[in-house]
Amino acid sequence: MILSVSRRTDIPAFYTEWFLNRLKQGFVYVRNPMNYHQVSEVALNPNVIDCIVFWTKDPSNILDKLDQLAEYNYYFQITVNSYDNQIERNVPNKNKVVQAFQTLSRMIGKERTIWRYDPIILTKEMDMESHFRNFELLAAKLEGYTEQCIISFVDFYKKAERNMSHISYLPIHNDTVKMMGERLFRISQNHGFAIKTCSEQIDLSSVGIEHAKCVDGQLISSIIGKPILAKKDKNQREVCGCMESIDIGAYNTCKHGCLYCYANFSDNAVKNNLLKHDPYSPMLIGNLEPEDKVKKRDMVSLVSNQESMF
Repeated sequence: MILSVSRRTDIPAFYTEWFLNRLKQGFVYVRNPMNYHQVSEVALNPNVIDCIVFWTKDPSNILDKLDQLAEYNYYFQITVNSYDNQIERNVPNKNKVVQAFQTLSRMIGKERTIWRYDPIILTKEMDMESHFRNFELLAAKLEGYTEQCIISFVDFYKKAERNMSHISYLPIHNDTVKMMGERLFRISQNHGFAIKTCSEQIDLSSVGIEHAKCVDGQLISSIIGKPILAKKDKNQREVCGCMESIDIGAYNTCKHGCLYCYANFSDNAVKNNLLKHDPYSPMLIGNLEPEDKVKKRDMVSLVSNQESMF
């Protein structure tokens, strides 16, 4: 099974201690975000966890703890954007994040450190040319430290529209996407890495950009040295190419405070949840309650016994 850590919150940045405690205990409880009292018990045995996919905007806190992941296969997706603290309100200084990215890449290899430049938002201050300049600067710093960059263009959910209401953001049409894609592709080629899109309907193959699989079965097979028999994740959007995985995060828990985020409903919800976080609890937020119904997830390895071609 593939473990997602996590699309719903930044566990490496804020909850590394909790996560490593769960690995030691061998299981984690995860609330169903659509049914509060429905709880899954997810086994964390390395015999059934084929790979862990980490999602983060700052890997600094986990760098000196990677030895505790020695029994697991894993890779990182690290978001480094061009926005200042008006939009990404609590994300650390980008130079600090880039240095952590470089350190992580030296430790685990550039194939396992994927750069995410997403979502792309256009504003009066951050227009296309600004994105190109900043992407070029970041690409130069990350050259040799990654093999691919994943981009996406912003989809404004209602809560994100509310949060961004004071920002003069601009609509992004298909011709703009193609124009930006072509320039970003050329920059990525100049710096030696591939560029792909995440969950985009538009086909950019004509400008050299393919669709990404962020939870990538082919990459995982390469990392573990054996084929993996994962299917497409039916719980994601149709345009998402990700393989099936189990996410152990929780909504309304990320302290980065990015205005475009779909995973936080409000600052108050995040603050209230943080008061309930215990690094020794089997749950990220709170603990089991009397009304909870716990069900063990069926956990099986998806690795094929056939030898991999990688």
